[in-house]
Amino acid sequence: MKKLTPILLLIAVAGFSLYWLQGGTRKVPDATPAFTMAAFIKHLEPKDLAPFSFADGTGEIKDLSQWKGRVVLLNLWATWCAPCRKEMPELAKLQKLLGSADFEVVALSEDLKGAEASAAFLKEAGVDNLALYVDPKATALAAIQSVGLPTTLLIDRNGREVGRLLGPAEWASEDAQKLVKAALDAK
Repeated sequence: MKKLTPILLLIAVAGFSLYWLQGGTRKVPDATPAFTMAAFIKHLEPKDLAPFSFADGTGEIKDLSQWKGRVVLLNLWATWCAPCRKEMPELAKLQKLLGSADFEVVALSEDLKGAEASAAFLKEAGVDNLALYVDPKATALAAIQSVGLPTTLLIDRNGREVGRLLGPAEWASEDAQKLVKAALDAK
């Protein structure tokens, strides 16, 4: 043990020196890395979704049947969710790239604070091309059986879930665009 003491002391001094030379700050890795599309869980066959409703920015009640005939990327998020904040610009980019009469990113706020807080979040995030949809009672979370936020579902033209991804993703990436385009091409 006496021989180990100088070695341990040397290791401790070296560690402290490195810490001090780096400005005395500990670098924390990003706790919310974006998932690749490899984390997307695609169903063998599209699944029916339990019905649920939500409101648009004007308070008009909506449900997913209003998008029938279109492909939808339904993203459930909240203002307090750090990974949601990180991925929101990616969703806006995807809407800008592929948004059309055949496809829409439907970003549905599950925030209990309601439309005003959710609208402020979108404005602060610089997301001006996604419509405001809110579910202040978080009924969609239970309906889709989600275990957390963000959760994103790819929904086919018949209103059925093609697959889902739990966690943030790089939705404007080439892989994500291919996933959406495959759903658009499906009959």
